[in-house]
Amino acid sequence: MTRPSSSSRFDPATLRRTVLDMAYAGATVHIGCAFSIIELLAVLYRNHLRYPGNDPDAADRDYLVLSKGHGVMAQYACMREMGWLDDAAISGYFSDGSDLKGLSDSRVPGLEVTSGSLGHGFSVGVGMAMGAKLRKTDQKTYVLVGDGEINEGPIWEGALFAGHHKLSNFMTIVDENGFQAMGKTNEVLDLGAIEAKFASFGFESMTVDGHDENAVDAAVRKLWESPSRAPKALIARTVKGKGVSFMEHNNIWHYTRLNADTYAQAIEAVGAAR
Repeated sequence: MTRPSSSSRFDPATLRRTVLDMAYAGATVHIGCAFSIIELLAVLYRNHLRYPGNDPDAADRDYLVLSKGHGVMAQYACMREMGWLDDAAISGYFSDGSDLKGLSDSRVPGLEVTSGSLGHGFSVGVGMAMGAKLRKTDQKTYVLVGDGEINEGPIWEGALFAGHHKLSNFMTIVDENGFQAMGKTNEVLDLGAIEAKFASFGFESMTVDGHDENAVDAAVRKLWESPSRAPKALIARTVKGKGVSFMEHNNIWHYTRLNADTYAQAIEAVGAAR
């Protein structure tokens, strides 16, 4: 594998190919939930996240918290584009001695939290935003959560705190792909109107097509440009397994591993060059 040229950085097809390469090399799972957030992460890394000196540990960086830590292969793919992960790290994913785990791990530069215990990362992100406010910096905090994840009580405790303290430097992005590990979200625990729920907690909220990069970019900009002091919530309607037809809306790909045949079919489907 070779790192993509700068002209193709954060191309969703390339990112999906990297996820497939990692999942196949590591014989690991969580492909579908990584695919649903590809465009969201691509837009953030390409247009919004600030890393002075391209340093993932820069003191004045923006924060990106992947609270749905099981989608971490999508973030690893973006970190490869940033030059923070090399080809050996990607091809050695999940192998003995690899630093890259199947969940977000804060010991890896570029990953802000150790997450996977769902609901946890949201509260950590709220704390980061509060810290930046107290320090009077202009840092922004983004927290990406899954729609199934917001079944968790800590999400709403954190939301109350963010609304009360008017953390206008905080944005949560909800990956509303309609599924969680064991089924459809509306069957496991019906979420109702997510945008309205966050608005009722004092958030400025919007809903967008999470695979339309221009729409996602415009929504993020609109929320940040608002004069409101409220925290922000962007509800992104997505497709679990997006980009590979036999994975789309098929929840078995939450835990199914690739074999040689399905890997080849998926690589052909995403259409990215090696």
